[in-house]
Parts: sequence; structure tokens; C-alpha cells
Amino acid sequence: MVEPVDEYLQRDLRCIDLLECFHGLNRRDKAVFRLLYDVDGGLTVDAVAERVDCERSTAYRSISRLIDADVVSQRQVNYDRGGYYYVYRTRDASDIADDMRRILSEWYTSVSTLVQDFEATYARIQRDDVCPIPLDQ
Repeated sequence: MVEPVDEYLQRDLRCIDLLECFHGLNRRDKAVFRLLYDVDGGLTVDAVAERVDCERSTAYRSISRLIDADVVSQRQVNYDRGGYYYVYRTRDASDIADDMRRILSEWYTSVSTLVQDFEATYARIQRDDVCPIPLDQ
């Protein structure tokens, strides 16, 4: 069930919780985001898994969700003798915030239209404007 907006607004939110609000990310995803933010140059999946104390596949799922949310980027690093690995790091906070503002603006426009539609659909005619129906019919 969807949490009512007024109840959601009453929650004691922190800025990191915006990742949950905007992108549906979970607690582990937010922990991985914080870890990647705190490290210069990024980390591999194996390093993330070790630092957040989880399986590699679990760390990879969180990283994948962060990439899908466009808050983390992936960079390929090539070995000299062939092969490669990926390094993950957070995107610039200003770019992430701009994306959140865009999403919020689109949501506001969409919900505002729905509110207008609700009003138009369920508005009652003023009693003075109603034509009386003759009782003898």
C-alpha cells in the first residue's frame, strides 16, 4: 500500500533519504552510496562487498540499482595484458540534485493535473444553480 503523502511528510527525513524517496533505493543501497561518496577514485564490486560486509552479488545488485538511478557511474579499467574491471563512484552531487529537482517538478506537474481532474470530476453544482425537479412528475 502507498504511504499517504501527509504521513510521509511528517517523517524525520535526512538528505540521504532522498535516494529512497526519488529512486526507491533501500538501506543497503544508501550505505553503498555513502561508501562510494566517501572514497576518492571509486571502488570495485569486491571492495564494496568487503566494506559493507555482504556477498559480492548483493553488492553488485545495490550498485546496479544505484547506476539505474543515475547516482553512480561505472568506469572500465583495462589491464595491460588484457581483461578489465569496473570502478564505481558517485556522480557529482550537484548533478544528482538537479535530477531530483527535475523529477520533483515533473511529479508536481503530474499531480497538479490529477488534482485539477479530480476537482473537475467531483465538483458539485452549487445548490442555487440546480433546477428544481417538479414533484408532480
